[in-house]
Amino acid sequence: MIDLQIIEELQFQFADIPEAIASLETIADCEGNLEDAAITLAIRVGQQPDINNSEWLDGLAKKCRVAICQAEFRNEMVDGSFIGLFQHFVQIKICPKLLILPVLLYVHECGVNRFCQPLDPV
Repeated sequence: MIDLQIIEELQFQFADIPEAIASLETIADCEGNLEDAAITLAIRVGQQPDINNSEWLDGLAKKCRVAICQAEFRNEMVDGSFIGLFQHFVQIKICPKLLILPVLLYVHECGVNRFCQPLDPV
């Protein structure tokens, strides 16, 4: 669950990016529930997520793991900064723009370092 205060802060940071604002509004409408918001947004962009699978967002995040866990972005994510990685996702077209923030917020909530651990050298 994402706190509404965090959503408001992100709306200020992403004020110039309509897709990010739409994502944040949907997250707020879902009372901070990222899974519900992600499924709603996925349907909006024409995807057919398994709404009975509570791990759908986790699966989407794992598909983006290599991009998220690059050192330059990983450190920003740990600090709670999402703009650089958001812009990178837009450039590489790893997922629809409306789904980028739910993925990044999910990873941040899970713990960036824990999420990236499978890619860390042994």
